Amino acid sequence: MTNEKQNETDLEIKIKELEDFKFALDESSIVAITDHRGIITYVNNKFCEISKYSKNELIGNNHRIVNSGYHPKSFMKSMWKTIQDGRVWMGNIKNKAKDGSNYWVKTTIIPFVDNKGIPYQYISIRQDITEQMKMEEQILYNSYHDELTGLRNRRYLKDNLNQWINENKNNQMALLFLDLNRFKFINDTLGHSVGDQVLREVSNRIFTYLHEKAELYRFGGDEFIIALKNCTINDVNELANEINHLLSPSFHINDESLYLSASVGISLFPSDGVDIETLVKKADSAMYVAKKKGMNSIQFYSSKMYEDMNKTMNLERALRQAVEEKDFILHYQPQIDLSSNKIIGVEALIRWKHPVTGNISPSEFIPLAEETGLITPITKWVLETACKQNKKWQENGTLPIRIGVNISPYLFREDLIEMVKRILNETQLQPCYLELEITESLMQDPTFTIPILKELKSLGVRLSIDDFGTGYSSLAYLRHFPIDSLKIDRSFINDIQTDNGVMVKAIIDMASHLSVSVIAEGIENQEQLYFLSKLNCSEGQGYYFSRPLPSSEINKILPKFEKVGEQR
Repeated sequence: MTNEKQNETDLEIKIKELEDFKFALDESSIVAITDHRGIITYVNNKFCEISKYSKNELIGNNHRIVNSGYHPKSFMKSMWKTIQDGRVWMGNIKNKAKDGSNYWVKTTIIPFVDNKGIPYQYISIRQDITEQMKMEEQILYNSYHDELTGLRNRRYLKDNLNQWINENKNNQMALLFLDLNRFKFINDTLGHSVGDQVLREVSNRIFTYLHEKAELYRFGGDEFIIALKNCTINDVNELANEINHLLSPSFHINDESLYLSASVGISLFPSDGVDIETLVKKADSAMYVAKKKGMNSIQFYSSKMYEDMNKTMNLERALRQAVEEKDFILHYQPQIDLSSNKIIGVEALIRWKHPVTGNISPSEFIPLAEETGLITPITKWVLETACKQNKKWQENGTLPIRIGVNISPYLFREDLIEMVKRILNETQLQPCYLELEITESLMQDPTFTIPILKELKSLGVRLSIDDFGTGYSSLAYLRHFPIDSLKIDRSFINDIQTDNGVMVKAIIDMASHLSVSVIAEGIENQEQLYFLSKLNCSEGQGYYFSRPLPSSEINKILPKFEKVGEQR
């Protein structure tokens, strides 16, 4: 009897331990029991609390009642295979509550097997990890989305589209690389907060339009990428044009009406590349070409375009080396007083002889210099060399003449005034013998340009507008500019005996009214000279008088013309 009583006591203790364990489990864990088919036979209160179902609603129902649909079929299939094989499964599951909200549970499913090893029921023990998973999901979301616009970011683009490419070898996809024109100007003038608002508005406008047509990514800065899948060339053209049309209405931000457009570069899978890195690089290259063509331009990538870009890159490398080594020379083209046939000045013209390719035209390397910022050291060298040369001519007995130097509009954003002041001081050239030639395009922004010109004028230098007649000038603007002369563009002189003669006469009359002298560029024959003289054009330059010459040859041509005795 004593042994039987002891066994009963031991059994009671074990039952009590099991009950305590069950109580502790019920209080701390989410517990459910299902049969081998997944039909729920037991749930504890914690399960009801998190799922928001009552026990009556759960028991007798299939466990799929809390399935959120979040996990792929392969995930669920793998889980079922594990427990049906009699093995414990552990993992994180996202379930759906009765009210439609989702929750995450860290889950352990334990199969109970019969004497044949076949599961007859499953006990699942879960821990609520919703907050932890929300945090992880947010971290994951942030790593794949742009903070400012909420769009998918560069990382998402790479992972998502490379996966699509791997699964769609026989389908075509287009990448449209968008760069916003004038965005830097808006950012610099109105501030970064306005710039950020612009980016959000642009994103919303494009995203709303695309909807499910295509995928929009923010690549960085003011650059966006659109992925158009399973498309034709017509689809791509239509979308690219529609994007620019979409951006054409103004953006209203802080009582400002801002206007934007986009340059669009396009690459195609698989013809332009079979991985996303290559496709993005080529679309970016195409966008760069589109941007150079002008606003609203669209450019498909091509092998020729790639060759041209390589040529440009090689030219830039060579130009940087030439700047470092000052590997340029100046030639000087005489400017003639048409009434007296006297040389009154020369224009300094830069020349670059590449050691391999030979002479490179300024029309080819000057735009590149402006684009890369090399125009500043190049202009500094031209100014220094021209002023030194003019001073040297004067010291050698040549009667004083002015020397003209072209000034790029880009220099007006630099410290141009200090540069000119310093060079005049270093070379000891009197300011009246230096003429700065500016482009007519600067007249588009008189509020910005006129104060700088007035300050330059206060130094004593002469100012002229180069290639006049091809740009934006009007009499209303011109009268406010402190200029000494206008240079009529050679395109008007070429056909001066046709309708262009009327334009030339109008320019000369306007200049006379403003007490400004006129220089006709590109005079090549006697007929042009005669016509200009009849119109009372005061000065001229061109191959009819002389081609641009090295400094050593200028003195040789002086006997051909009477030298002027005083500054005009």
